[in-house]
Amino acid sequence: MLLSDIFQIIGQSTILIIVILFILFVIVLILGKTLIKKDILILPKLIIFIIDCFYSPLKSLSKRLGFDDNLVDQVGVEVRNKVNKNRFDSIPPEKKIIVLPHCLRAATCEATLKESGIKCTYCNKCAIGIIKQKAEPMGYKIFIVPGSSFIKKIIKQNKFESVVGVACYEDLNLTMMALADFYPQGVLLSRAGCFETKVDLKTLFEVIGYEKEHIKEKED
Repeated sequence: MLLSDIFQIIGQSTILIIVILFILFVIVLILGKTLIKKDILILPKLIIFIIDCFYSPLKSLSKRLGFDDNLVDQVGVEVRNKVNKNRFDSIPPEKKIIVLPHCLRAATCEATLKESGIKCTYCNKCAIGIIKQKAEPMGYKIFIVPGSSFIKKIIKQNKFESVVGVACYEDLNLTMMALADFYPQGVLLSRAGCFETKVDLKTLFEVIGYEKEHIKEKED
């Protein structure tokens, strides 16, 4: 009899936990949609915690509820951007890096793969050269990576305090998740895919503070 009661309690507790998690997931998705539509930050730490701990279940639930496939990643990126923004801005460019995906390269790119990623030759066939020409004089170090394994190498081999990443929503969210200690800022590809992708340079330059730095130089 006692054993039966214990199993019953365990079963009821399990159901209760599942119900509570389901409600939390729905709340996070609703708060996320509100954030995207109205640009209002509500319970950001709770949203990030739930996304980090229950990423796969959240993605599955979002799909079952008929939401956009990228909703969870979009929410994760936008919430992290807002939460990290002030701390990111307080760190000088010399202590920041920019991680670009190799898919930004032109089809005829002749750049070679090195230990730390793709070595740009400034051929002016894609946005990478433009980004390097603007960001590097500010102090940023730039890495063009073909995969997540290179990001691990970058972390081990370089000292930096913050990072800007460019990618599609899913890769961006997962990378920002992995680099949470570096107050990341994410910039979405304006044209995603695996080949000749695009990034909005104006958005990226706003994130890294290029226009502010350019104006300051003129004033000096």
